[in-house]
This record gives sequence, C-alpha cells and structure tokens, in this order.
Amino acid sequence: MLALLLLAAAGAMLMWSLGTPYKGFSRPVTLDIPFGSGTSKIADILAREGVIQRPWLFLAIRAMRPKAALQAGEYKFEEPASAWTVFDRLAHGDIHFYEVTIPEGSNLFDIAKLLEQHTPVQAEDFVKAAFDPSPVRDLDPHAPTLEGYLFPATYRLTKHTTAKRFARDMTERFRQAWKEVQGSGNTHDIVTLASLVEKETAVPAERPAVASVYLNRLERNMKLECDPTTIYAAILAGRYRGVIHRSDLDSMHSYNTYQHKGLPPGPIANPGAKSLSAALRPASTHFIFFVAKPDGSGGHVFSTNIADHGKAVVQYRRGQKTTTGDDASRTPRSGKPGGG
Repeated sequence: MLALLLLAAAGAMLMWSLGTPYKGFSRPVTLDIPFGSGTSKIADILAREGVIQRPWLFLAIRAMRPKAALQAGEYKFEEPASAWTVFDRLAHGDIHFYEVTIPEGSNLFDIAKLLEQHTPVQAEDFVKAAFDPSPVRDLDPHAPTLEGYLFPATYRLTKHTTAKRFARDMTERFRQAWKEVQGSGNTHDIVTLASLVEKETAVPAERPAVASVYLNRLERNMKLECDPTTIYAAILAGRYRGVIHRSDLDSMHSYNTYQHKGLPPGPIANPGAKSLSAALRPASTHFIFFVAKPDGSGGHVFSTNIADHGKAVVQYRRGQKTTTGDDASRTPRSGKPGGG
C-alpha cells in the first residue's frame, strides 16, 4: 500500500514538474534546432538555454509521446513555459518566422535591402538570385531578370529560407496574381508597362489612364520619356544618387526612354495587381501627356495636345512656386511624358 502511495506521489510530482511554467533566461531566447537532432540533443539545447529546467523533463514527455515528430527550425521563447508546452511547440512546428512586407513598386534592389534589414537573407545573395530569370522563362522567355515578377506582398521567412527559395516564392505569388487578374497576351510587354504605371502614380483610379498614355505614345512612335526608366538605368549603371541629372537624361543606357523609343528592355519595378490590371485593360483615351497636379494630391492632369499640356505645366509651376518658394524654372518631368 505504501509503495502505491509513493508511486502515486511520484507520478503527481512528475506531472506537476512537467506542467509548471519555467523561465531560466533574462531576455528572449532564439535557438535553432538542427535538422536530424535526436530528443536527447534537443533536451540538452533547451536546458542549456534556460527554456526547460532539466533535460530529463523533456525526455519524460518523449517517453509518453513516442510517436510525436519534433520539427527542426528556429524557435523563439519569451515567456515562462512548461516542458509540456515547449514539447507541443516543437511537435507542432511553431517555428519563428521573419515577416517582411514588400511595397508595390519596389525594385529588386529595394527588396534586397529590406531582406537584409529584416531577415537573415543577405542583400547580395538576393540580387544574385533575382538576376537569374529561369523561374519565369515559361512566362517570359525574354525576361532579363526576375524584375517585375517578384510580387509585392507580405512574406514569412525562416532562418533557413535561402535567397533563391525566397525569389521563387515571390514569383509563385506573381503567378497567382497573374491568374487572378486574368493575365494574357505578351506577358513581357504587359508586365513592363505595368511597372511604368506603378512607378508613375500612386492613385489607383489613374492607372488605366496612365497606361493609355504610354500605349498612345507607342502607337505614335513617340518616346515615352518616363523618368522612372531613367532612374532605373542610373541604378543599373551604379550612378543614381537620389536625383536625376542632365547626364542621366542624356545617357544612352537601354532603359532610358528619353533616348530610346519603345518600352525599356524589361520591367523597372514590381507592380501590384492594380497596375497589372491597368496594363491589361487600359482606358480608352487620346491622352499623350500628363503632369502632376499642383495641389500635392498625387493626381495628374492629362492632355491630348501640347498646348493643353503646356497650360497644365504652367499651373504646376505656379503651384510649386507657391508651396516651395522655388522659382520652378525647371520643367516638371517626374516621369510625365512631354514634360520638357
């Protein structure tokens, strides 16, 4: 009888120990459970980092749950937790994720910087991966890089996510978005046009009109004169410093649409769904010019002829002079066709 009582007491003490929250660390602990780790190794890691009090607690749970598959990965512990809770987290694969949001209109270099700031992925590695267009060859045989196909969205990465894997995840999200917007036709040209539209206006309602301007200019064999393409050319050449110089406008770089007719060789950024839709279904207009409104709203004035465009430019200059005190002597380009 006494032996049974002692056994029951020991069992109760064990269950109490397994279910009692413990915190043997003073600051949040992030630890990596390597692939192929046995239960004993995992228990030692957890105990060494102060996540559980003793390795045997974890081993005792394993004895009671022999079929549970403990998953490798990076785990973050911030609050006191019982050995049961810790075991459950590893059994469910509750690994630590790095979350990063890629804004619409980001180019591959912007994305690389964000990844290095917020995830373990290094910028240099991502740029290298993005310069390999093989993941989208079936969609766009002429893609020079993955630019345009790195779909802007919020992503979750683990410590073991490689730059190449992440680039593929982004292109898979593009495929989903392309299907949702009912993408068809010449993917290369449509995505390239969408990237220009994305960079030109932040007003969603204007995007079909902006797309129409560029298509109308292409039909008339006019240069697009899109500032964002000039900026991208300068970025690729390693010379962009935050403003457009006369030398950038005069550059013969293939992406500079001030010097070359037609669309640039490829996308200059990664458009969102609304810009893709605008490029697929542009407005039916006769506009061939547009310039920013002087009220700072982000909207634009669209024109069908140089005379009306000139008036809009004058209004823009006056507004700039009023709001900045600048003499606004420079014709507003800002990527707006016919700006100067």
